[in-house]
Amino acid sequence: MTKIKTGIGRRSFIKSVSVAGGGLIIGFNWMACKGPAEEGSEELAMQMPDEWFELNGYLKIGDNGIVTIYSPNPEIGQNVKTSMPMIVAEELDVDWNNVVVEQAPLNTEVFTRQLAGGSQSIRQGWESLRTAGATARQMLLIAAAKQWEVPVSELSVENGVITHKGSDKTIGYGEIAKAAAQVEVPEEVELKDNDNFKIIGTSRKNVDAKKIVTGQPLYGLDTYKDGMLIAMIVQPPAFGMEFKTMDDEKVKEMPGIKDVFTIDTYPEDMEKEWSDVAAFSKLVVVVGETTWQVMQAKKALNVEWDLNPELTKEIEILEKSAGMDDASGLESTDIHATLMADVGSKQSEVVRKDGDPEKAFKNAARVIERSYTCPFLAHNCMEPMNFFADVSGGKAELLGPIQTPEYAEKSINKRLGLELEDIDVQMTRMGGGFGRRLYGHFLVEAAVISEKMGKPIKLVYSREDDMTNGVYRPAYHVTYRAALDANNKLTAFHVNAGGIPESPLFANRFPAGAIDNYLAESWTLNSNISVGAFRAPRSNFIAGAEQSFLDELAEEMGQDPIQFRLDMLDRAKKDPVGEENDYDAARYAGVLKLARDKSGWDKGNSSLSRGVSAYYCHNSYVAQILDMSIEGNEPLIDKVTCAVDCGIVVNPDAAKNMVEGGTIDGIGHALYSEMTFKDGKPQQSNFDTYKLIRHKQAPKKIDVHFVDNGIDPTGLGEPPFPPVQGALANALYKATGKRFYRQPFINELQTIDTELKT
Repeated sequence: MTKIKTGIGRRSFIKSVSVAGGGLIIGFNWMACKGPAEEGSEELAMQMPDEWFELNGYLKIGDNGIVTIYSPNPEIGQNVKTSMPMIVAEELDVDWNNVVVEQAPLNTEVFTRQLAGGSQSIRQGWESLRTAGATARQMLLIAAAKQWEVPVSELSVENGVITHKGSDKTIGYGEIAKAAAQVEVPEEVELKDNDNFKIIGTSRKNVDAKKIVTGQPLYGLDTYKDGMLIAMIVQPPAFGMEFKTMDDEKVKEMPGIKDVFTIDTYPEDMEKEWSDVAAFSKLVVVVGETTWQVMQAKKALNVEWDLNPELTKEIEILEKSAGMDDASGLESTDIHATLMADVGSKQSEVVRKDGDPEKAFKNAARVIERSYTCPFLAHNCMEPMNFFADVSGGKAELLGPIQTPEYAEKSINKRLGLELEDIDVQMTRMGGGFGRRLYGHFLVEAAVISEKMGKPIKLVYSREDDMTNGVYRPAYHVTYRAALDANNKLTAFHVNAGGIPESPLFANRFPAGAIDNYLAESWTLNSNISVGAFRAPRSNFIAGAEQSFLDELAEEMGQDPIQFRLDMLDRAKKDPVGEENDYDAARYAGVLKLARDKSGWDKGNSSLSRGVSAYYCHNSYVAQILDMSIEGNEPLIDKVTCAVDCGIVVNPDAAKNMVEGGTIDGIGHALYSEMTFKDGKPQQSNFDTYKLIRHKQAPKKIDVHFVDNGIDPTGLGEPPFPPVQGALANALYKATGKRFYRQPFINELQTIDTELKT
C-alpha cells in the first residue's frame, strides 16, 4: 500500500453530523439495476437509513450500511458522476451495490476544481478521491478497534464489513458509523495497491441511466418552480452591432407577457472572470408565463440595431490591411479567408527554433509546402443554454447546466454585489457541454433578469439564439513546410499557424524533438466574433492538419506512414532535440503500434481505403486507423480502430463510450460542420443549414483498445476527438486520389465528384 498524508483538516472533513431521515436522495440506488427482488430477499430488506453519519465531505454512511457518495464535478455525459464515486468506494472498500450517488453541491472548502473541462476531472481528482475513501475507511477501523479494544492492525475490511482476525468478530459500517463520525481525522492513510482494486477497472452502469431512459427530470430545461416565469433574450443579428431602440408597447399587451426591457449583463466597470465571455452584453429581454408566449412576443418585437463604433474601428483596420476598400467592421467568411492567407502569416512570431532551419531550407533539394484551414464551429449542445434564477432578499438561488459553477458564483458576486455565502449555485446534469458551458454569461443573464423582475425566472435560449450567440470554435489556418535533401531525407520542418482570434499552435509537441532543424511560428487576428474552448481546444484542428501533412510527407519520401512516424518517435526517445518536448515518445509510439497490430495494418482490405493518425493531448495518447469507401460523394466509414493510453481506466464501458463518442464527433465536424458569416451575420441558425453527423454516417464499428500500464489516470473526454480527423483525411486521399486541405471535407468531396462527372 501507498501511504499518503490526508492534508485535510477538521473544517473540511465535516464530522459529528447525523441527519435524521436521511434527507432527499436524488441519486440512483444500484440495487434498482438488478431487477425485481424476490420476496423475503436481502435486497428487498435494504431501505434508506433512518440516520446518516457524515465522515467527510465526500461521503456519508447510513445506520444500515448504505453509503452515499458525492460526485463533486459537473456531469456533461463524461460519466464522472459514476466514475468519481467509484474511486471513493474503492478505497472505502464498500459493496458498490450499497452505494447511492448524489451530485455534490458547490463547496470550494471541501472540493477542489469543481469544473468540467480539459479532461481533468479524474486526473486531478484521483488522489483526493482516493484519500477521502481511505480516510473514511481508517476512521471506521479506528472506531471498531476502540469498541473491541484491539489494535487497528488486527482488523481487516471487505465490502463494508470489518473483521477482527483474532476473534472473528464482525461489524458492518452502518453499525459503527456513528462512533466513526467522532474519530479524529488521521494524519496519514494507506492507499490500495493497484493489484488490489475491485471496483476501479470494472464496468459499472451509469448511475443516472434509469432516470435518463425513463425521462425523469435531470436537466436544466426540466426545472420548474412555483411562481416561475420564462425569460428569453433578443440579441443583435450581427457581430459588431449593438442595441439602438425598440417599440415594445404592443408586445407588452400580448397574452401572458409580463415585461419587456433591456439589460447590460456586463457593465464596463465590472471585473470579469475568465469564464465571462459574451459577444453581446446589452440585450433585450422578454418575460412571460410560458415559453410559447414569450417566443411569439419575440417574433412580434421591433428592435433597431446599430454598428458598435469601437468594434467597427478595430476590424476596419484589419480589413483594410487585406485590401478591403469597403471595410465596414462587419466580418464575412471570405474576408476571413483572405486575412488568414495573406495577412496572418506575415505578422507571425517565432515560438520555438531548433538548429538552423533557414539554412536547411535554403540547401534543400526539395521543399514540400501545404496549407490547411478550418471554419468557425458552433458547439450545438442538444440542450440549449438555460438557467433558473431566483434573486430576492439579498440572496440568489441558481440552478442549471454549468461547467464552471465556482467561477459562476464569483461572477454573480461581482455583478450583483451579493456575498458568496448568499449565492447558491446548484448543478444539474447537462445535455452536452463540449466547452460551451464553460462560459456562464447565460447564468449571469438569468440572475440579472430575476433581480429586475423580483421573481424566479427560467432563462431559455432557442436553438437560433444559441447557434448565433457566439463562443464558437475559432477559425484556423496552418502552413507546413518540410525540407528534403538529395537523398530524400527530412532535414527541416516548419509550422506557421494562426487563427481568428487565436492560434492553434502547440510548439513543443511532436514532431518537435524529433527533427534537428525545427521552426514553429504563431500569429492571431482580431475579431468581433466571440470564441472559446471547443472539445480539445486548438488540438481539434492542428492534430488533423499535422497528421495529414505527415502522411503526405511519408508518401513523398516513399515510406510507410506508420513506420515513418515510429522512426521519428524513436529519434525523439533516444536522442531528443531540445528539452521542452511535452510528450512521452515511448507512449506515443505505443499507441501507434497497438493500433497497427489490432487493425491488421499490414494485411489491410483491398475493398476499403485506410488512413492512420496519432496525437497527444490532455495528457493522453490516441492512435486511430480508419477504413472507408465512397459511394457517390458520400463517405461510408466501415471501421475505426482506436488505441488509447490514458493510464488506469476507472470504468471500462464508460471509457469505451467516450472514445466512441469522441471519434464520431471528430469525424462529423471534420466532414460536415461550419459556421459562415456575411456582414457579421451568422449564415447558419439551425440544423437545416448547420450539418451534424447522422446515425447512418457514423462508423459501422469502432474497436477500442486501452494500454494497460498502471499509470495514474490522464485525460479521456477530449483526446479521441482530434486525431481521427487526420485519419479521415488520409483515408479520403486513398479513396479519391485527392488530398483534403479545407474543412469541412464534404465540400471538397462534392467538388471532386462533380469534376469526375464532367
